[in-house]
Amino acid sequence: MIGQIGAVFDLFLLLIAAVFALAGFVKGVIGLGLPTVSMGLLAVALPPAQALAIVIVPAIVTNIWQTFVGPYLLDIVRRLWPLMLGTAIGIRAGADLMTGPYAGYGTVVLGVLLVIYALLGLSQRRFHLPQIHEKWLGGVVGVVTGVIAAATGVQVIPSMPFMQAIGMDKDELVQALGVFFTTATVVQAFNLTEAGLLSAATTLPALVAMAAAFAGMFAGQALRSRMNAEQFRRWFLIAMLLLGVYLAINAWRMLG
Repeated sequence: MIGQIGAVFDLFLLLIAAVFALAGFVKGVIGLGLPTVSMGLLAVALPPAQALAIVIVPAIVTNIWQTFVGPYLLDIVRRLWPLMLGTAIGIRAGADLMTGPYAGYGTVVLGVLLVIYALLGLSQRRFHLPQIHEKWLGGVVGVVTGVIAAATGVQVIPSMPFMQAIGMDKDELVQALGVFFTTATVVQAFNLTEAGLLSAATTLPALVAMAAAFAGMFAGQALRSRMNAEQFRRWFLIAMLLLGVYLAINAWRMLG
């Protein structure tokens, strides 16, 4: 019996390593995707709250690294503080959504969000937001993003379209994603700690996830200049679309 439990745990760690190596690779190539990919894949086998407890540490560490790679940090904080503050408020306000009575719907919502995220990316539609509306709308978008993140662990809707719409260039946007996701994941860590989901039991899976994520990320960065990043992004979004459909339908059937 003990041997069977150990074998299952080893298989679980192998699954985590594979998921985070892939998620890190995606992040290395296109600059984002680690929480989205890892949450989506882990949700096939785990509830969102348990998946996020594993995702949170590698997400924080990799995003902190991304935050300081670039010269735009002060400008990003100046422009995005309403978005980040609103997101923090939304995450804290929705602290019970992932562990409370409606937690069972989290995987359904996560699947729907992955579909929306993929469709927005595949459409390649670009919005433009006049600078005069940037601050107040950033706060509103942040609160909505925070509530969704509290329920699903995914922080890209509607924050990603907003950051694309305010006119950042490519390198600034990549650094801005690091700053924003660092803020959001740190606040989510408070929610998980209060819920008792961050404990010594998650230490080893988190360390395996972090090592695999960095390995994948460095591999993705090394191959970025040698591959068609746009084509890779397209297939990545198609995969996220199919995964989202599967998660939403399967979770809805289980609730029924």
